[in-house]
Amino acid sequence: MPVPEPIDRLGPLALRCPDPAVEVLHPDFLKLRLFSASVERLAGGLRWAEGPVWFGDGRFLLLSDIPNDRILRWDDCSGQLSVFRQPSNHANGHARDAQGRLVSCEHLTRRVTRTEHDGRITVLADRFDGARLNSPNDITGCRRDGAVWFTDPDFGIGGHWEGEPAAPQRPHGVYRIDAAGRLDYMIDDLAGPNGLAFSPDESVLYVIESRAAPHRRLWAWDHAADGRLSNRRLIVDADGPGALDGMAVDVAGRLWCGFGSNGAPGAEPDGLDGVRVFAPDGRPIGHIHLPERCANLCFGGAKGNRLFMAASHSLYALHVNTTGAVR
Repeated sequence: MPVPEPIDRLGPLALRCPDPAVEVLHPDFLKLRLFSASVERLAGGLRWAEGPVWFGDGRFLLLSDIPNDRILRWDDCSGQLSVFRQPSNHANGHARDAQGRLVSCEHLTRRVTRTEHDGRITVLADRFDGARLNSPNDITGCRRDGAVWFTDPDFGIGGHWEGEPAAPQRPHGVYRIDAAGRLDYMIDDLAGPNGLAFSPDESVLYVIESRAAPHRRLWAWDHAADGRLSNRRLIVDADGPGALDGMAVDVAGRLWCGFGSNGAPGAEPDGLDGVRVFAPDGRPIGHIHLPERCANLCFGGAKGNRLFMAASHSLYALHVNTTGAVR
């Protein structure tokens, strides 16, 4: 299937500097804003953009277009968008493992897979205690111990839009696949676990609870060298209409979170769509406003200081004065 043409012009969305879309909520964010950097729209025409992951060795970005059942590739040299894999089993989140291989969450097959360097697909997880997983959603790899962590809500089995309807066989959860391939059920009490990430030193695990009521929440756990979690604590309580989704962490431990309106019927745009940036202690310090709700994001680019944002029907980018914790 050919990639649709972008629905509007590409390039910077603002003509003035500094870009008014990059909002400073606390003075700590000023040092992260580049005066002459603007939010850029790189591509459009997607049905629901998700799961961006940067491949610096090839200077390209992969991201999911879940309802269209494809993984797309955006090339940094040409600026072109092309199809990387279709069908993709309605893939959602992606990451790279410690060997640089693509690891993916697939809704349709309800599994986590790894793409080997020669293109073969290896199944890493599809069942736990004999029951099928729900619909693996987001994933983090590239860890020093070789482990892969992923969230497993039931979003992909609710209908035909992002997978196929099915009854869940497991509670929502967060799982860990160790370097030997062992699958462990690590967190069992979150409603809609979604984005997840580690602090730069891997001592803290962050997980977004996107179906918590009445507010979406971001939780943190201390993470031991053997994978055990302890000292659960609340970092962010999105106590307004904003909704948290995916996330990325920079080298200083700041949390860059996909953010947007909670989609109340008939509600007017409320200026929440985009990326909300939090200090490691949960204080909001900045907001990158986008015309669309942002689902997920990652750092990449030649210097690691370009923030790529998968937002509803488009891919956006912004250069910032920091780099991602995962390079």
